[in-house]
Amino acid sequence: MSDLEQVEILLVEDNPEDAEMTMRALRKPNLANHLHWVKDGEEALDYLFCSGRYAGRTMGLPPKLVLLDIKMPKVDGIEVLRRVKGSELRTIPIVVMTSSNEERDVLESYRLGVNSYIVKPVQFDSFIETVSKIGLYWVLTNRVPAK
Repeated sequence: MSDLEQVEILLVEDNPEDAEMTMRALRKPNLANHLHWVKDGEEALDYLFCSGRYAGRTMGLPPKLVLLDIKMPKVDGIEVLRRVKGSELRTIPIVVMTSSNEERDVLESYRLGVNSYIVKPVQFDSFIETVSKIGLYWVLTNRVPAK
């Protein structure tokens, strides 16, 4: 993807099946064209902070939305949330989409500044509908501050 292509959604998901279902749900309202998928928290931080394999990316083009899983290898979603919300990127909306319904994860996510916490629906149709609504709201309806 070239630097000129605006990534509107950064999907941070280690489970390929969940990632594929999420991308499928976002294709319906035509939001998947501007989606970038990373497979762990370390890669997400590299992407967002333009380091590692994304060192050539421009910081001036942050995604409009980060869909973030909590339970991931290398760097977990809580640490990604902590680093992003404690930086100049703090205004990027982050929606945690996880299978974790643990109260401590919910509390810590909100304490760190998450914009929304969604427990992934187990049923396929519910999952597709939920993700589609999330994408439409955060990318098309929600207004973020000007850079």
